[in-house]
Parts: sequence; structure tokens; C-alpha cells
Amino acid sequence: MKKWIAALVVAAALLLGWVAAGPFMTVNAIRTAVKQGDTAALSKHVDFASVRLGLKAQVDDYLVRRAGPSVQSSLLGAIGLGMASSVAGGAVDAIATPMGIGAVLEGRNLLKRLDPSAPPRDAYAPVEPAEPLKQLSYRFETPSRFTATVANADGDPVVFVLTRQGLSWRVTEVRLPLDKMLP
Repeated sequence: MKKWIAALVVAAALLLGWVAAGPFMTVNAIRTAVKQGDTAALSKHVDFASVRLGLKAQVDDYLVRRAGPSVQSSLLGAIGLGMASSVAGGAVDAIATPMGIGAVLEGRNLLKRLDPSAPPRDAYAPVEPAEPLKQLSYRFETPSRFTATVANADGDPVVFVLTRQGLSWRVTEVRLPLDKMLP
């Protein structure tokens, strides 16, 4: 009887250890996939539909807050916000792809490329090697929710939220520091 109880305790501890190590193994698999440019492997660990919806909500919220109540209450302001939201949707669609997420994981700031006032980049300049997810900070928010935070090119925090689905973990949300990234 004692052997069965001990075996059950060991099995429970192993299962708990596997679930607790899951996000770290997923982050490592994502890092490897980005480094190798393997979009199929990256797609296994990122729920792009959920990431796209979350980014779209963040951008829409940012636009509405920046516009202010006077623009929101007018008919022309509402039309303008709708148009700005649809234009921003294209940028969100570009980020919520394996290549876009890979660039964000490497710390590159994609939204700066859309800024017309930014200085032009030298297309022939040497490119630094990809080092995805460098200087990460980790945190369990709940037993089923884990965050990994990386700094973008400007040093602003980008938070990747991993959610447990059964015994596996996937990125389901990306929190961008839009207030610091956009003018």
C-alpha cells in the first residue's frame, strides 16, 4: 500500500514539474525556431488568431485614447477613427505573422519603420545576428498563465503571454508598449 502511495506522489510531482517547466521549454523552442527561421515550428507555439485579436484591441484602444472625447463624440471623428483603425489593422496583420512575431522576439521595433519622420536606414549596413528573446524576465501570473518580457530596440518592454492548453503552452497575447512606441 505504501509503495502505491509513494508512486502516486512521485507521479504527481513529475506531472507538476512538467507543467511548471512547460513555459520555459516553450520559450526555448520559440527561441530556436526564430533563430533558425523555422516558421512552421514557431506556428506550433503561437496562436496567431488570438495574438492578432489582442493586438488589434490594443491598437484600437490606443487610437481612441489618443483621439480624446471630443473627436470620439463627433460624426467625422468617428469616421476618422474607423479609417485609422482599418489602416492600423494592416500593421497588426503584418506583426501577427511568424515573421513579424519573430522580429518582435528579436527585439526589433517594427512600428518605427512605419514612422515617416524616422531617419532612413542603410539597406547595405551589416545586420547583427538574430538573438531572439535575449534578457528575458519570466513570471507565472496563474498556474495557467505565464509571461515572458523582452525589451525592444528602444528598451521598452514587450510582454508575451503564454497560456496553458492541457499540458502544452502557447503564446496567446503580445502586449506592446504603444504609448512609448508611437508618437
